[in-house]
Amino acid sequence: MLFKLLVILHTLGATVWTGGHLVLAVTVLPLAMQNRDPDRIHTFEEHFEGFGLAALLLQTITGVWLTWIYFPGFQNFLAFQSYLSIYIVIKLSLLLSTLALALYARFFIIPKLTQETLNELAFHIIGVTTLAVLFVVMGVGIRLGSLS
Repeated sequence: MLFKLLVILHTLGATVWTGGHLVLAVTVLPLAMQNRDPDRIHTFEEHFEGFGLAALLLQTITGVWLTWIYFPGFQNFLAFQSYLSIYIVIKLSLLLSTLALALYARFFIIPKLTQETLNELAFHIIGVTTLAVLFVVMGVGIRLGSLS
């Protein structure tokens, strides 16, 4: 029962995180770029940031917990003897990459976001969205078996 609950919570977190970034990248960003209007992105961020970060935290906690279930005590986790350990390490790498991009954007791009710096933020949005979609692909691979 616990395992199923963790998978459901992990999936809900992924739905919010990935879905929110897809909405940002596919609907909000093009309008902001077309009108050179960074306020569209600020408005979206004001509404999504807390919810999105909570979803990412939920994914992180449930992901570590699920990893513990798959690899009790994290034994043989980094032995790369199965597709499962490889996919989980890839997901951890995606998480670290996401955090790096998000922190850079939060502290260096968003505070001084203007019409002139909008392109730099657009690249970060596309990057984080791509990483979010890859999270989902790897998660599906974990649940369904190797995608190869």
